[in-house]
Amino acid sequence: MPAIVGVAQVITIGSSSVFHIGDVYKIMPISTAKTFSGAGSFNTGEAMTVHNNQSTTNTYDSDVLDQGNYFNA
Repeated sequence: MPAIVGVAQVITIGSSSVFHIGDVYKIMPISTAKTFSGAGSFNTGEAMTVHNNQSTTNTYDSDVLDQGNYFNA
């Protein structure tokens, strides 16, 4: 079904982002990332109390290759 769109203002968009308005069959952004984070890194809320006295993050990766996005084109 066609879309009727008014004004759309895009201030910034990342290099592997997708900006979509209207009909679409398939959206496949091409991007990969590996994130290492310690305990309590992604906690959200207004009244958080997190105690991580001796926290370490293991960033050792014994794999030669990780899962890629080869078929995402």
